[in-house]
Amino acid sequence: MDKTETSMSDLCEVEYVEMGRVRMALESMPENTIVNALAETFRCLSDPTRIRILSTLSSQELCVCELTSLLGLTGSAVSHQLRLLRGLGLVRYRKEGKMAYYTLDDAHVGNLLAEGLRHVRER
Repeated sequence: MDKTETSMSDLCEVEYVEMGRVRMALESMPENTIVNALAETFRCLSDPTRIRILSTLSSQELCVCELTSLLGLTGSAVSHQLRLLRGLGLVRYRKEGKMAYYTLDDAHVGNLLAEGLRHVRER
């Protein structure tokens, strides 16, 4: 049986709710707006192209043309992905003349990516 399957031994055999534990769990749960924002971030991270972009930008700043060459995508496709990532505050850019250079927005994004990669590699 793999980790996604549920056996009868995985379930409670009697129905009992300890309200103190439920209250403590409820108090530690983030507000709905925070939960929704995090869910939107994870939805954005569910795309392999966006993971590749973030992974690349975690080690260095790159311009759109460099990302296009690296990923083998059109400039339009890369720009679309960057616009989504920028909208969620995962990447930022700076202009230098006619060039737009992208990098991760902050260390939290790199940490989130690194933790996700570590989790997948250790499975």
